[in-house]
Amino acid sequence: MATILRMTAGRLLTLVPMVLGITLFVFVVLRFSPNDPAYNALGEGATPEARHAYAVEHGLTDPLPVRYVRFLGDLARGDLGVTAPPSRSVTDAIGTAFPLTLQLTVLAVLGGVLFAMVLGVTAALFRDRWPDQAIRVLSMAGVAMPSFWLGILLIQQFAVRLGWFPAGGYVNPADSVGGWMRSLTLPAIAIAFPVGSLLARVVRTAMVEELDRDYVRTAVGAGLPRVVVVGRNVLRNALITPLTVLGLQIGYLLSGAVVVEAIFGLPGLGTLIMQGVTAGDPALVQGVVIGIALTFLVVNLLVDVLYLFANPRLRGATR
Repeated sequence: MATILRMTAGRLLTLVPMVLGITLFVFVVLRFSPNDPAYNALGEGATPEARHAYAVEHGLTDPLPVRYVRFLGDLARGDLGVTAPPSRSVTDAIGTAFPLTLQLTVLAVLGGVLFAMVLGVTAALFRDRWPDQAIRVLSMAGVAMPSFWLGILLIQQFAVRLGWFPAGGYVNPADSVGGWMRSLTLPAIAIAFPVGSLLARVVRTAMVEELDRDYVRTAVGAGLPRVVVVGRNVLRNALITPLTVLGLQIGYLLSGAVVVEAIFGLPGLGTLIMQGVTAGDPALVQGVVIGIALTFLVVNLLVDVLYLFANPRLRGATR
């Protein structure tokens, strides 16, 4: 446990320069936006003098390094500025939209992992036979299928044609758990299927490599049931590589959630950032992008910690 805590602390230290790099990049890029924060705050009826006074009062005329340092200070306090009129706190707007994106991402991760485990393990156990060939074709199709295109197909088939699920909108779980599940089922499938297809191929490859190792033949030859060997040893050892790939796919899951939310009309971060882009609101876009980036870093940190638990050899190598 001490080794895991030490390595986790090391990972946390590496997040500091990454956070600074992300915030600097987003801050500088949005400074080149043609949108005027004073115009967004005061409205189109504001005079040039009023906009200039607003810019001076809020430090918009200060040098860029000074504004960036001030921005970091505001970020540390949780202050991301205000949106365009009707003005509201960007932090509050993100706090309202983030839970939905988190719910959708978690459902997509669970669905994708379950899909990958079932298909990947089945393909490995039936290697080079018809189940393996069929799963290979299905996984290749899934990898090549964009989540937004799959979302549109799901809406046409299961919402418009069959009427099993709503075509859009969101139901709060506090109001109806069943309605909540129905509102997020199609978006979660649209995100989970491409990621699960990729993970299924990784799981299959890792399982095949483990099944060919000497310890598996020795254990089976010694009389242990094959299902016990696969479930207790092979599966655990084979999960190390897919876990790493899942960490790298978190960014795809978040970006997929942002796009799919816009398609299904879900009031999450995807809809929020689209509103910011459409309204020419750099503060809102900046806040959402930084929020998504920080979430990606935190989730990858959690995946790294899980990787340490799953790989005892890595913990032993650091002692």
